[in-house]
Amino acid sequence: MSVDLTPPHELRAAFARAMSQRYAVEVPAYQTLVDVCLAINTEAVESGTYDGSVGSVGRITEERHGAIRVGSPAELRDVARLFGLLGMHPVGFYDLREAAARSVPVVSTAFRPVDPDDLDRNAFRVFTSMLVPADRRFFDADTQREIEARVAARDLLPAGLREQLDVAEQRGGVPVDEAEAFVALAVRTFELDRQPLDAAFYDHLATISSVAADIGAEPGTHINHLTPRVLDIDELYARMQALGITMIDRIQGPPRWDGPLVLLRQTSFRALDEVRAMRLADGRVVQRPLRVRFGEVEARGVALTPEGRQRYDDLLAATDAELAETPGASYQQLAEPRFAAELPDDQRGLARAGLAYHSYRAARPVADTGGAARSVDALLAGGHLDVSPIVYEDFLPKSAAGIFQSNLTSEGTRHDADATHQDAASLAEAMQREVLDPYALYAAQQQASLHAALAQLGLDPEQVAGA
Repeated sequence: MSVDLTPPHELRAAFARAMSQRYAVEVPAYQTLVDVCLAINTEAVESGTYDGSVGSVGRITEERHGAIRVGSPAELRDVARLFGLLGMHPVGFYDLREAAARSVPVVSTAFRPVDPDDLDRNAFRVFTSMLVPADRRFFDADTQREIEARVAARDLLPAGLREQLDVAEQRGGVPVDEAEAFVALAVRTFELDRQPLDAAFYDHLATISSVAADIGAEPGTHINHLTPRVLDIDELYARMQALGITMIDRIQGPPRWDGPLVLLRQTSFRALDEVRAMRLADGRVVQRPLRVRFGEVEARGVALTPEGRQRYDDLLAATDAELAETPGASYQQLAEPRFAAELPDDQRGLARAGLAYHSYRAARPVADTGGAARSVDALLAGGHLDVSPIVYEDFLPKSAAGIFQSNLTSEGTRHDADATHQDAASLAEAMQREVLDPYALYAAQQQASLHAALAQLGLDPEQVAGA
């Protein structure tokens, strides 16, 4: 007897909506952030200032990404199984230990849909960080053993969910009549557990890293932030401040400039005090405010090629160096002219320079030249091909670290020692599933669109240079 299974994108959409509703209850300022994003996006459409180039407004307004933190490869494997049933795959490797000046002892990947049509249906993604307690730059051997023992003794998944994962994986999905209950149980995985924390151990880890304390001293994981997408992040930043909500000191990522938005820009309101129960050494339970969870927002632009990304990284490095030597200057003041000087100021220019990924479409017909070889660049220059940006669906380690650092309660500690090796292969081994290369995904999408556009023009891709 066949079972009617819920399409993964429907399950993912239901999960994303439920997570958003839950987080709004736990962190009320998040709902304010969502409301301001909706107002700005609606105004952009009604005023005609948005051209639709980076996605439908419906998708952008509904879009979210979440962030969670886990304590071990086994926990990473558990959440990978859950996200896999939602049609979300691990994409990219991010080493925040290297990206952060302060103590952020985690490595990360992002679970997300990978098919362009699936992304358009629902683009929910979860940035997932794993603590590295073996890294001697942060943790001594005793602390490592204590973290590993505590993490091994807990189960991130609520009672019954592990069994449901087993059954769903055997069936190839979640039956339609079980989807609502499955989503409700899955959401419980990421709700904040209110049982008392071990105050001494929490404080010990917090002296090393607030992020480490949030992972190793908690009874489970929880959504650390949930991020809506907005079309004008500068306007969002200003409106949130006008509402009396304290924002971090700047928007992370590329500056505002007159050219296309590349990659993504992110900012957040500062982590809020949340009263938590803490158990002291004598057994007494006291209430203490902790600052852990915050509200992030993002604006997404075009995905860059490896060459484009190198240029972006060089621009940021040069800006940071100048900023360190220029008291009183702002990042925006120094970065904007650099970007204007070093990057083409429109999508066609980015495409012709090979700096960004685009979807191609046929535009003006090509006159018959007897099959003479052509180039993609010449077809773009002649207006025979047109492009639209392929939206960057991933993350920036420096920006992610900047958001984390801006919400840390202390500098933490970091020592001179050899780093514990971690890379995409080690994460793949932990999860028992491949970590996908984002560049390969973007390149495949661009190539498919280019070949389809050339076919519409009656051209053989093998006869077109650059195709």
